[in-house]
Amino acid sequence: MVRFAATVIRRQQFLIRCLGGYNSNISSKNLSYKTIKMQSLASGGDPSLEVDAISILRSITPSLDNSKHKGQAGKIAVIGGCREYTGAPYFAAISALKIGADLSHVFCTKDAAPVIKSYSPELIVHPILEESYSVRDEDKKSISVKVIEEVDKWMGRFDCLVIGPGLGRDPFLLDCVSHIMNHARKSNVPMVIDGDGLFLVTNNLELVNDYPLAVLTPNVNEYKRLVQKVLQCEVNDQDETQQLLSLAKGIGGVTVLRKGEQDFISNGETIREVSDFGSPRRCGGQGDILSGR
Repeated sequence: MVRFAATVIRRQQFLIRCLGGYNSNISSKNLSYKTIKMQSLASGGDPSLEVDAISILRSITPSLDNSKHKGQAGKIAVIGGCREYTGAPYFAAISALKIGADLSHVFCTKDAAPVIKSYSPELIVHPILEESYSVRDEDKKSISVKVIEEVDKWMGRFDCLVIGPGLGRDPFLLDCVSHIMNHARKSNVPMVIDGDGLFLVTNNLELVNDYPLAVLTPNVNEYKRLVQKVLQCEVNDQDETQQLLSLAKGIGGVTVLRKGEQDFISNGETIREVSDFGSPRRCGGQGDILSGR
């Protein structure tokens, strides 16, 4: 139980970083596994900073009382889900609910919608995305416009988008999602980008370049492709912190969470390290749960 809790709290630190929730006035406590140790690797930073993750989460989580109405504790949308991949968007969307969001939406393809909906009655599933096989070439432009308009109806309601879980790599689908991301930028909606969303971004860096509300969560292989694309070199494990700084800065100050044996987070100016032990298991779905949280 203690090991499970440590894993969960370690991943919750990602939420803290994304929301800028760290408050230097919060007292540090010795709460065994409830205390997360973070080390600042930026020059001039505190070399050893212990942060009470539970206190921070409580400080940034909306309080619950009788005056609240549905939606005030957060509204999240996952953009992903296709014929082959229905589990990933479910994991991301349900994780958002379990960590405290009031409403969780999934925008997916028509084939994926019944499956995802069957997983949970709590999710609001929109079967509006299309893949190339189901669209004639002469209809692609009009359908793309229709998809974007449908998502735009909801855009102003969302506190955050999760782009990529179970998205797949269909060219027409990715093109539609590119337009959705551009509209999200215009609306200043934060975006967490994972899975095939990272494949899309790696090939279209302008989608997130100079957008500080974007968070990228690459695994080892996704990080390698980003480094090759942005820095035009290979991953350097001997100087991994400086390389991560350069990568985040090279994309215009987006936040990059590099997942691995040690998690490193950087916005191009500073780096944070989370080195607490997590689950040794490495399987599909773990990254999707993280992106939803």
